[in-house]
Amino acid sequence: MLHSADDYQSLRRNFTWQIPARYNIATYCCDRWAETDPTRPAILWKDDHDRIAALSFADMQKQANRLANALQALGIQRSDRVAIILPQGWQVPVIHMALYKLGAIALPLAVLFGVEALEYRLRDAGVTLAISNLVGLAKIAEIRARLPALSTLLSTEGPAAGALEFTALLAGARDRFVTADTGPDDPAMMIYTSGTTGPPKGALHAHRVVLGHLPGVQMAHAFLPEEGDRLWTPADWAWAGGLLNILLPALHFGLPVVAGRNEKFDPDRAYGLMADFAVRNAFIPPTALKMLRTAPLPAGRHKLVLRTIGSGGESLGAETFAWSREAFGFAVNEFYGQTECNLVLASCARIGVSKAGFIGKPVPGHEVAVIRDDGTICAAMEPGQIAVRRPDPVMFLAYWNQPEATTRKFIGDWMTTGDQGLVDEEGYVHFIGRDDDVITSAGYRIGPGEIEDCLLKHPAVALAAVIGKPDALRTEIVKAFIQLKAGHSESETLRNDISAFVRERLSAHEYPREIAFVDSLPMTTTGKIIRRLLRDQL
Repeated sequence: MLHSADDYQSLRRNFTWQIPARYNIATYCCDRWAETDPTRPAILWKDDHDRIAALSFADMQKQANRLANALQALGIQRSDRVAIILPQGWQVPVIHMALYKLGAIALPLAVLFGVEALEYRLRDAGVTLAISNLVGLAKIAEIRARLPALSTLLSTEGPAAGALEFTALLAGARDRFVTADTGPDDPAMMIYTSGTTGPPKGALHAHRVVLGHLPGVQMAHAFLPEEGDRLWTPADWAWAGGLLNILLPALHFGLPVVAGRNEKFDPDRAYGLMADFAVRNAFIPPTALKMLRTAPLPAGRHKLVLRTIGSGGESLGAETFAWSREAFGFAVNEFYGQTECNLVLASCARIGVSKAGFIGKPVPGHEVAVIRDDGTICAAMEPGQIAVRRPDPVMFLAYWNQPEATTRKFIGDWMTTGDQGLVDEEGYVHFIGRDDDVITSAGYRIGPGEIEDCLLKHPAVALAAVIGKPDALRTEIVKAFIQLKAGHSESETLRNDISAFVRERLSAHEYPREIAFVDSLPMTTTGKIIRRLLRDQL
């Protein structure tokens, strides 16, 4: 844990990792609170009557114990992979705790995945049991014949063909269970990468991954926990951002987490949820923050009581940073990481680590640098690849069944990220873009983030995404896909005005030479723009 400090230097100087010799996520995120403060709320949500309901830590422990006993009776053993295909809800942490108690490996998967995405991951991981709602089970039914290892399905929404009932299993099982004796390096979960540079890979993480996240979560949320802290994110809990930036760290600190519906992000609904539940700490990805700009802030007795907002997953940008500070009355703390090694860079405005257009600085306990291809560290303002030095408690163990890919991930002891960045003279890291998103035009290497940020300043632009389009003369030209604000319509005059707007504010080589107006932009379940799908349209 981080201890509150007045400046970044003392924060880093006074930090040391304290990883116990024996560690199980369920023991620290569930059992210890259930035994010391049993009525403390763990998960909050709205029931069918629109009333706030709560799952206490004691209830979570009993349900997790029941599920662990039931799964054990079904033959689930240590290191077996079990898929969780569910939206945010009380069942998700119960399932996670049960699997950690068994020593099994949790495989969270997004409910919005299509059948092909599910089939690839379920087959690659060798999943033996999957727990899902009726929507997920219907998708699995289409592919189950091609998943020989998948022997058992559980339904969380009542009877379903070929599936056992989740609630019935819990009702018939004992509520006491002896948690597996695990070490911090024993595998606990597997999260698949987004597959931006090839087929998705299963990043296998150890129990220590939760401990590795704590300093970054505390830095981004101004030394959480404080009295009254309550966390929420629109990000799917199947994503590393939702699971490891919010859900499990909050439970570790004994703080309640608000569960919302995993539908398409709606700014009015998001504001309403944060007001209704008195959310104090939120993780809101940059694209979602940009969408919040289009809706009015709640007022009166329904106003927000936010204390902190953390944002990560893609570049926040100076424009959204400035708007957020004005709208919420405090600076959004940007942070950075990836599935394999998450939350290693962060901002913390409380101690002065906050700079528009920059991610932040290395979180205490993590050694992060921008390196050259030979592994040497770049000079200030010299572009290179963001990398993290091993060993590190938050770093993955390996890619599942891909030892060669695991080896290629490293240059010496530096774990490479595939993300381009630079470090300024003050030690702040600026994110340029992923290797495959960086645009090469007339000899210049251009990150899409700066152009997208500039486009958002135009009064007609609601959302924007930029890619490189192949060009015989310039190698690539900048092409922008733009979603317009209400009240604006597509025209050649507007297209020219937007191009000129960027050219005047950035440079002649960065303005979009082509603009396509679109009704919506393709996004991942985590709120990232999928530029790969835009490139496929060229």
